Parts: sequence; structure tokens; C-alpha cells
Amino acid sequence: MIEVVNLTKKFGNSLSLDSVSLRFEKGDYVALMGPNGAGKTTLIRLLLGYYHPTQGEVFIDGLDPISQRVKVLEKISFVPQLPPPIKLNLEELIGYVCDSSGVKKSEIEYFAKEMEFDLELNLKKSFFKLSGGMKQKMLIAISLAKKSEIVIYDEPTANLDPKARDNFYRLLKQNENGKIALFVTHRLDEIKQIVNREIYMDLGKIISDAKI
Repeated sequence: MIEVVNLTKKFGNSLSLDSVSLRFEKGDYVALMGPNGAGKTTLIRLLLGYYHPTQGEVFIDGLDPISQRVKVLEKISFVPQLPPPIKLNLEELIGYVCDSSGVKKSEIEYFAKEMEFDLELNLKKSFFKLSGGMKQKMLIAISLAKKSEIVIYDEPTANLDPKARDNFYRLLKQNENGKIALFVTHRLDEIKQIVNREIYMDLGKIISDAKI
């Protein structure tokens, strides 16, 4: 369960998040929408413990993302809109993920294959040097292999071709299992068959929050 209570975040004199309160339960598949600057990314980074709140609180299964960040991140899989500049090759990256998160290599291989990503051919390549689409497929495969209680995707299909998008949504449907899933998206038409809740943000506030 995720609980956000009167959450405010300021950067200098700029108000990015304005007294937001939300609650997410298992089974919530949420489209988080709004224009650029609405506060969506700030909210996600507060959930992940990247930022300290100016005011308010965040709890992930009762845990504080700042003081108990390691335990919180064990529960979450996150795929950012812009892949991180990881210099490891894919073999090293997979080894790191398996050692640090207890993910099975065979699970990563399975989901990479389902995303039609040739892992064997690219094992010795640096993640940093892969194309945007290949990076995204790799991160999606890792996120699904982790089988987390909470998955957060920030524009996950931005670099994917139509077939890869179809594969991604097919795999999500097959691996629902009572998760909390948050999708930061501008493409509601793509995920309307998956989500059961729509939240619209603007100017750091929740404008609407509807079950569908």
C-alpha cells in the first residue's frame, strides 16, 4: 500500500507539489496524467526517496522512503522515461541485478525474449551504447523479472515501436497478480485497457481521481 499525506515539495520559490494526498492499494493500475510541470515526476521521485518532502509524508507499506530507502526499493520496480547512463555491459548489469535484488537470470532472459530483445547477441555491449528502444526493452525485462509488489513506469513506451508496445502491454496483463502499478503517461489510449484508475494532475495538485 502507498499512502501520501499532504505532500508538498518546493524547489526554491517554485512549488512543484502542493499538499497532495493519495492512497494506492493492491490491484490499483493507475494512469497518472497531466501536462509537463504538473508534478507527476516530482511525486514519483518522492515515492522512490529521491527527494525529501518539504512538508507531508509518504509511506510505502508503512515504510519511509528516506530513512528506510533500501527496504522500500526492494518492493519497487521503476522504469524511467530516460534510461540511466549505465556503463556496464549487459552481462555485468544482469549479474548486478541478480546479486543485489535476488532476481533470477532465467527470468530476465525470459522477459527479454518476450520483448523480442536478443540478449545473447548483446551481452558484451555496454548498456549506455544501446539504442533507446533496446535500453527500454532491457529495463522492462528486468522490471518484470523482479516481480515487485509495486511497479512504476514513466512513459515506458516512448522509445518502443508498435510491436514492442504490444508485447509490453501483453506481458503486463499476464503478470498483474494484485500489484500496484503506476503509469506516468500522455498516451491514455494505449493503456486504457489495463488501468482501472485515472489521476490527472496540474500545477502540483490532483485535479481529478476516478475509478474506471
